[in-house]
Amino acid sequence: MTVNMTKGQAISLQKSDGGTLTAVRMGLGWQAAPRRGLFGSRTREIDLDASAVLFADKQPVDVVFFRHLISDDGSVKHTGDNLVGGAGSNGGDDEAILVDLPRVPVHIDQIVFTVNSFTGQTFQEVQNAFCRIIDETNGQELARYTLDGGGQYTAQIMAKVHRVGGGWQMTAIGTPANGRTFQDLMPSILPVL
Repeated sequence: MTVNMTKGQAISLQKSDGGTLTAVRMGLGWQAAPRRGLFGSRTREIDLDASAVLFADKQPVDVVFFRHLISDDGSVKHTGDNLVGGAGSNGGDDEAILVDLPRVPVHIDQIVFTVNSFTGQTFQEVQNAFCRIIDETNGQELARYTLDGGGQYTAQIMAKVHRVGGGWQMTAIGTPANGRTFQDLMPSILPVL
């Protein structure tokens, strides 16, 4: 059963049978919003990029994104860059980041997922954007955060997965930001840690 999350909501990443999750996938989907022009509606390709920034005690220690597809320890993997989006309209993911939770080093306490428009288009030009967490062992969608409405920003701090006791929890963040890369987003990420 999927939990449709609202901004700031946190859920435990436990299996429905009470077991511990071992592998999750953060999926990102989007479409370019049609624009009205002189010759009717048209769309422009939008290149959104998913990134995962790994933190230890509020300090960034590694990042996974389209130019660094696997974390240094091998626990987090990006499946590859999608330059145009569109699969999200069919319920699929345009980009995905896999997290092998037992392999995440013990000093890593938070993984923050961001989305940014590498080509600089604002979210006014994006529709049907979502971030979801899937139990990678069985394909069950556990949580979904839908980005409602556009805006004059080029990025979004979507969600974070963080340690709570002996397990993991996901928190939907949904904070708009501006920047073309995860480095540009660091000032917006730090307050949500």
